[in-house]
Amino acid sequence: MPVHAEMVIIVNKENPATKLFLNQVAQFYLGGSNLFAPVELAENSPMRAEFYKKVLDKDPAQVQAIWSKLLFTGKAKAPKEFKSSAEVKKYVSETPNAMGYIEKSAVDDSVKVVAIVP
Repeated sequence: MPVHAEMVIIVNKENPATKLFLNQVAQFYLGGSNLFAPVELAENSPMRAEFYKKVLDKDPAQVQAIWSKLLFTGKAKAPKEFKSSAEVKKYVSETPNAMGYIEKSAVDDSVKVVAIVP
Protein backbone atom coordinates (compact mmCIF):
# COMPACT_ATOMS: atom_id res chain seq x y z
CA MET A 1 0.00 0.00 0.00
CA PRO A 2 1.78 3.17 -1.14
CA VAL A 3 1.81 6.25 1.02
CA HIS A 4 0.68 9.29 -0.92
CA ALA A 5 1.79 11.99 1.49
CA GLU A 6 4.81 13.93 0.27
CA MET A 7 7.86 13.00 2.31
CA VAL A 8 10.64 15.37 3.35
CA ILE A 9 14.02 15.02 5.05
CA ILE A 10 14.38 17.25 8.11
CA VAL A 11 17.25 18.40 10.31
CA ASN A 12 17.54 20.57 13.40
CA LYS A 13 16.89 24.20 12.48
CA GLU A 14 20.28 25.23 13.92
CA ASN A 15 22.03 22.79 11.58
CA PRO A 16 24.10 24.63 8.95
CA ALA A 17 22.92 22.26 6.18
CA THR A 18 20.38 23.86 3.86
CA LYS A 19 19.98 21.38 1.03
CA LEU A 20 21.04 17.76 0.68
CA PHE A 21 20.80 15.42 -2.28
CA LEU A 22 18.95 12.18 -1.65
CA ASN A 23 22.11 10.17 -2.37
CA GLN A 24 23.78 12.10 0.50
CA VAL A 25 20.81 11.32 2.75
CA ALA A 26 21.14 7.64 1.79
CA GLN A 27 24.78 7.66 2.95
CA PHE A 28 23.71 8.71 6.44
CA TYR A 29 20.96 6.08 6.56
CA LEU A 30 23.31 3.34 5.38
CA GLY A 31 26.07 4.13 7.85
CA GLY A 32 28.36 5.71 5.24
CA SER A 33 28.82 8.88 7.26
CA ASN A 34 28.35 9.86 10.89
CA LEU A 35 27.95 13.58 10.22
CA PHE A 36 24.25 13.19 11.00
CA ALA A 37 22.44 10.89 13.42
CA PRO A 38 19.54 9.50 11.35
CA VAL A 39 16.31 8.52 13.04
CA GLU A 40 13.72 6.08 11.71
CA LEU A 41 10.01 5.50 11.85
CA ALA A 42 8.88 2.18 13.35
CA GLU A 43 9.64 -0.98 11.42
CA ASN A 44 6.03 -1.55 10.36
CA SER A 45 5.57 2.01 9.10
CA PRO A 46 4.51 2.23 5.42
CA MET A 47 6.48 5.49 5.17
CA ARG A 48 9.66 3.71 6.28
CA ALA A 49 9.29 1.14 3.50
CA GLU A 50 8.65 3.91 0.98
CA PHE A 51 11.69 5.87 2.24
CA TYR A 52 13.89 2.76 1.84
CA LYS A 53 12.61 2.22 -1.70
CA LYS A 54 12.76 5.83 -2.92
CA VAL A 55 15.80 7.17 -1.08
CA LEU A 56 17.95 4.14 -0.27
CA ASP A 57 16.92 2.07 -3.31
CA LYS A 58 16.79 -0.97 -1.03
CA ASP A 59 14.20 -3.12 0.66
CA PRO A 60 13.98 -3.37 4.47
CA ALA A 61 15.82 -6.73 4.54
CA GLN A 62 18.78 -5.25 2.63
CA VAL A 63 18.95 -2.25 4.99
CA GLN A 64 18.73 -4.59 7.99
CA ALA A 65 21.65 -6.64 6.63
CA ILE A 66 23.80 -3.52 6.14
CA TRP A 67 23.12 -2.34 9.68
CA SER A 68 23.68 -5.80 11.19
CA LYS A 69 27.15 -5.79 9.68
CA LEU A 70 27.90 -2.20 10.80
CA LEU A 71 26.73 -2.91 14.35
CA PHE A 72 28.71 -6.16 14.47
CA THR A 73 31.91 -4.37 13.46
CA GLY A 74 31.17 -1.49 15.83
CA LYS A 75 31.39 1.04 12.99
CA ALA A 76 28.03 2.67 13.63
CA LYS A 77 25.09 2.98 16.00
CA ALA A 78 21.68 1.95 14.69
CA PRO A 79 19.23 4.78 14.09
CA LYS A 80 16.78 5.47 16.92
CA GLU A 81 13.20 4.49 16.07
CA PHE A 82 10.05 6.47 16.72
CA LYS A 83 6.37 5.55 16.35
CA SER A 84 5.21 8.74 14.63
CA SER A 85 6.29 11.70 12.54
CA ALA A 86 5.47 13.91 15.52
CA GLU A 87 8.01 12.02 17.67
CA VAL A 88 10.64 12.17 14.90
CA LYS A 89 10.08 15.91 14.52
CA LYS A 90 10.32 16.52 18.29
CA TYR A 91 13.57 14.54 18.55
CA VAL A 92 15.12 16.29 15.53
CA SER A 93 14.09 19.70 16.90
CA GLU A 94 15.90 18.89 20.19
CA THR A 95 18.98 17.13 18.75
CA PRO A 96 21.51 19.26 16.81
CA ASN A 97 22.87 16.52 14.50
CA ALA A 98 19.68 14.49 14.04
CA MET A 99 18.09 13.81 10.66
CA GLY A 100 14.70 12.28 9.99
CA TYR A 101 11.95 11.84 7.43
CA ILE A 102 8.32 12.89 7.93
CA GLU A 103 5.29 13.90 5.87
CA LYS A 104 5.62 17.38 4.43
CA SER A 105 2.29 18.25 6.07
CA ALA A 106 3.83 17.62 9.53
CA VAL A 107 6.62 20.19 9.07
CA ASP A 108 6.59 23.34 11.20
CA ASP A 109 9.17 25.92 12.18
CA SER A 110 10.72 23.67 14.83
CA VAL A 111 12.75 21.87 12.11
CA LYS A 112 14.32 22.57 8.72
CA VAL A 113 13.62 20.73 5.46
CA VAL A 114 16.81 19.85 3.57
CA ALA A 115 15.38 17.54 0.91
CA ILE A 116 12.05 16.57 -0.63
CA VAL A 117 11.49 12.95 -1.62
CA PRO A 118 9.91 12.84 -5.09
